[in-house]
Amino acid sequence: MKKLSILLFFALVIGLTGCLNTESDVQEDSSEDSGGGEQPHIELLGMSTNEDDMNILRDELTSNGFDVELNIQPDYGSFTTQRDAGNYDIAVNSWTTVTGNPDYAVRSLFTSDGDNSLFADEEADELVDLASTQLPDEYQETYKDLEQRIVFDQAYIAPLYTSYKAQGVNHEILDESTVRLPKSRAAVWEAMDYNDTSLRETEPLQLHQAIGSLTSLDPIKGNDGSINTLNTNLYVRLVNLTDDDEVVSDGSLSLNHVIADGNQEYYFVLRDDINFAAIENDEAVDTGERVGAEDVKFSLDRAKDPDSVPDHRTYSLHENMDTIDIVSDLDELESTNSIDGETVKEALESGLDSNINELTTDKTAADNSNGVYQVVKITTVDPFPQVLNYLAHQSAGIVSQEQVESINTYDVDDYDVNEDIAYGDQRTVTEGSGEENTIYASGPYVISSKNDYEAQFLKNPGYMPGTDYEPRINEVVVNFIQDAESTLNALRNDEIYIFNGVAENRYDTVTEDEHLTLQQNDSNAVSYLNFNMEDREVSSNLALRQAVLYSINQEEFISFYQGNKKPAVSTLSPLVDTGLSLEPDPEEVQSLLSEATE
Repeated sequence: MKKLSILLFFALVIGLTGCLNTESDVQEDSSEDSGGGEQPHIELLGMSTNEDDMNILRDELTSNGFDVELNIQPDYGSFTTQRDAGNYDIAVNSWTTVTGNPDYAVRSLFTSDGDNSLFADEEADELVDLASTQLPDEYQETYKDLEQRIVFDQAYIAPLYTSYKAQGVNHEILDESTVRLPKSRAAVWEAMDYNDTSLRETEPLQLHQAIGSLTSLDPIKGNDGSINTLNTNLYVRLVNLTDDDEVVSDGSLSLNHVIADGNQEYYFVLRDDINFAAIENDEAVDTGERVGAEDVKFSLDRAKDPDSVPDHRTYSLHENMDTIDIVSDLDELESTNSIDGETVKEALESGLDSNINELTTDKTAADNSNGVYQVVKITTVDPFPQVLNYLAHQSAGIVSQEQVESINTYDVDDYDVNEDIAYGDQRTVTEGSGEENTIYASGPYVISSKNDYEAQFLKNPGYMPGTDYEPRINEVVVNFIQDAESTLNALRNDEIYIFNGVAENRYDTVTEDEHLTLQQNDSNAVSYLNFNMEDREVSSNLALRQAVLYSINQEEFISFYQGNKKPAVSTLSPLVDTGLSLEPDPEEVQSLLSEATE
């Protein structure tokens, strides 16, 4: 019996050996195609978080005749080191358009002098610039030409998929109908409410974010995950974005906004019911200082000036603005036509309780109920209707001119981070820092304090009181939780009430929990491949790039993610319907590979 067992063991080992490929077997098998010729070698670079995507790509490319080498890096820093060194043929990347407009989706990546330029192409440059001057009904065709150029004609990039946004909400505590999930705009705190409204004054709204070290609470000095949501709720803007990225005046500093004929002048009539809030003795107080046109001009002038503050990180979003003016002559509004044919005055008056009878350049003199208004005019360097989207971004938040100028007394050129405390420095709100809280908030909430674990925000008592936009909950606590699994556990344990950013593989965990609701919306996030356009075979071999492009089957990604992804063509896909699509074509791949290796 023992002898029989030994024989069966060896038979099993031999059988398994015959069924399995060793690493060397796989490498040897992949070195030649079915015809015995040499396969084109492709090095695919990505991060460990993209390993699933990289494995799908490897299989698709291998089945189409490529020899694929994976270069998987553990984190973003290592990834960028490899990318900057040129150690790749194609790299897995992603892009999210946080302003909801197509110019943001293309200018940085697809222009020769873009901040994150992937290639240099004069025709692409011209198309990006042309589209930026056009209104949506005009720019669709221009962006279609751009996609055709960069994806199909030149294959500078290859799309993978568009993602959704998802968040889990504790519907037993929160009225889920008040919890929004915008595509681009950060969380709308002032709209949120409890099922039991008696909790508004006593129960803090428990939220979260991953990063606890804040870049800056001065809105122009940061554009990252540490402050985007915080600054959006600290500072009001001239306009807002709807959940589907439409530009509106609702809930903003303007009652109405109008584009003048020619797409180069933009008018905003301001509301007079917002005051700056500050913290005194750990309480939020109304400073009595109104948020007005003078603050708008000051804020936007510094937003577009790269030298207005040290380490200005958002000026490129606003450099399209030429001048910001406070309109004093009512005749200007009556003699200027809007893009719809009526006068700017008529367009601005639409829906107002009182017509515009008088303009003032003094914010303390504004009295909307009696027809006395402030109007701001922004003139762009060139026609650029998409300037409105940038004005809805957190970096265009309105700060107090008086307060900022009283804090920023240093010389910008001689600024010393170790000695000078700039407006918005997180040290001014950090417990135990010894610094005074100098934040003046024009938005629905003002930050009270922060430590390593959380940040506390209190309702601005001077923010649109008595309107639908007055904040409903008195206090917000943002918990700093870096790990996604820990955040999900905090949601399930009632430690936080909303988890924004639920991963696809955790949707079931949320939907199966009886006290949670999974909310989903489209997002502006697109995953794509970019080709190395310097000193690689793919750099100069268009047919080879196109062979990679037509090897991609996006349905395999969508299936892997259980339908929680959508097809894409470029970073424009969530924003503009160009009518183009990418279909896999194995026969075309073989034809292109023959051309590529001639």
